[in-house]
Amino acid sequence: MPLNRRKFLKKSAATGAGVALAGAVAAPAAQAAEASGSGVAAARGPKRYSLTVMGTTDLHGHVFNWDYFKNAEYSDKAGNAQGLARISTLVEQVRAEKGRCNTLLLDAGDTIQGTPLTYYYAKVDPITAKGGPVHPMAQAMNAIGFDAAALGNHEFNYGIETLRKFESQCRFPLLGANALDAKTLKPAFPPYFIKTFRVKGAPPVKVAVLGLTNPGIAIWDKAYVQGKLTFPGLEEQAAKWVPKLRSMGADVVVVSAHSGSSGTSSYGDQLPYVENSAALVAQKVPGIDAILVGHAHVEIPELKVTNEKSGKTVVLSEPLAYAERLSVFDVELTFAKGRWSVESVASKVLNSNAVADDPKITKLLADEHAIVVKYVNQVVGSATETLTTVDARYKDAPIIDLITKVQEDVVKAALAGTEYASLPVIAQASPFSRTSQIPAGDVTIRDLSGLYVYDNTLVAKVLTGAQVRAYLEYSAEYFVQTAADAVVDVEKLTNAGGRPDYNYDYVSGFQYDIDIAQAAGARIKNLSYNGAALDDAQQFVLAVNNYRANGGGAFPHVASAKEVWSESTEIRTRIAEWVTAKGTLDPKDFASVDWKLTRNGTPVF
Repeated sequence: MPLNRRKFLKKSAATGAGVALAGAVAAPAAQAAEASGSGVAAARGPKRYSLTVMGTTDLHGHVFNWDYFKNAEYSDKAGNAQGLARISTLVEQVRAEKGRCNTLLLDAGDTIQGTPLTYYYAKVDPITAKGGPVHPMAQAMNAIGFDAAALGNHEFNYGIETLRKFESQCRFPLLGANALDAKTLKPAFPPYFIKTFRVKGAPPVKVAVLGLTNPGIAIWDKAYVQGKLTFPGLEEQAAKWVPKLRSMGADVVVVSAHSGSSGTSSYGDQLPYVENSAALVAQKVPGIDAILVGHAHVEIPELKVTNEKSGKTVVLSEPLAYAERLSVFDVELTFAKGRWSVESVASKVLNSNAVADDPKITKLLADEHAIVVKYVNQVVGSATETLTTVDARYKDAPIIDLITKVQEDVVKAALAGTEYASLPVIAQASPFSRTSQIPAGDVTIRDLSGLYVYDNTLVAKVLTGAQVRAYLEYSAEYFVQTAADAVVDVEKLTNAGGRPDYNYDYVSGFQYDIDIAQAAGARIKNLSYNGAALDDAQQFVLAVNNYRANGGGAFPHVASAKEVWSESTEIRTRIAEWVTAKGTLDPKDFASVDWKLTRNGTPVF
């Protein structure tokens, strides 16, 4: 059963078992679990204890090694496997080796969004409905025995009600020391969790886990959190909480942070807090022993950072996303002069492709899986030809034009009869995937879901021609500057400066060239609208996804532009509705060649 925090806190207050800090919401110290451990105490010399902390991150709804978009087992060139069913097997192996009572299992966020499985139980058969289902991720993580999880930014994608319902279904706390109530500035979620490990012949070892989430939530899910929650920086909040945890007797402090280690931010100067600040937290906040890193979707078996104040080493590890890896921290402690101290920390990652699914998990969620497989394989129309994203990042592909056409039509219909009805509607879309395909013949929900993999919704903003020009120039920075006489390698042509594909935008309704021989900022050439040079003063309504509208990717002007309409229906759903209504998916109804790459005026392709 989900933890009833009110009853637990009352019981803790009566027994003296819990510690509540002023301002802490459902103080997780009250949940302090005692493990009847079997630490090793030497007969001579200092007593020792070995503790193992395991961690996952960015699970994004992956329970099984299954690709719902391809209706097949997941596979990639690297031979990776995915899913919590695999992680469960790894966790049980570690527990068998180390002793379950000497282990801790954590997650660093982004749990309830990312696959048709999670979408289905958020929107189609929502967990928030009266008598609704228990979320598959809650079921799986409860069964595996997670001790705590940090909040990720994608936890907020379906709104606070869905998140709170998920939280109530979990038998472990969702931590967010820097997720604050906007009015009281007190924690809106448990900031920390403390677990006590029993050691034979020695005092117990207290391990504190501090959860930190990403400040970018304030931008990316502004529609849900504005005026309700605020998200200060990770360093600031860690500096506040770590000393408190130490003063409460924590012998070991582990941070679970939904924040990468690079020190960079995708949102420019829109927020005064660093997006990927895990390494900065390690460097600047003393008293931390280890950090489970999330958010960046990169694999870091072990990263050692020296704290600039204490001079001590902090060990960071980030397991690969989608349950492809499990991070394992081995912590060695010694007891001397009446206290435990951390002697060393080492980390590594285990590969989930080395084990089979845990039948406990596959059996537990077989029904939910089957329901979603049936749902995504529903036929909603037919296509006259195969459409693909294979070259969509460097050629104007009809499959991306489908997205912009749907967005234009939805916004035009929404603005009919309003003061903005006379303004021309344009739309942006990104080549999210390099492998999406809508085959000729039957078109299913999974085909369309694979085209638009994010749960974005639609927003309408007013921009001027000059602002659109700046928007396109910024988007064109995605391409690597390539001299007119250089050999073109399409694998090296894009992602300049590490910019991901989802931060490159098409904008429909215009004709323009992108001259990649030119320096960034001077690449948009021959920009026209309706056959004439663009009037910088003309106004347009941009149909834009909520991520971009709220500042995601730091595109100029759009975040501050006037918003004239928005909705909560996913763009993915709008595409399915459009195709269903048409019946036939024919490029002549949506495709046009609006842009091309050039070098000094000569087309690249």
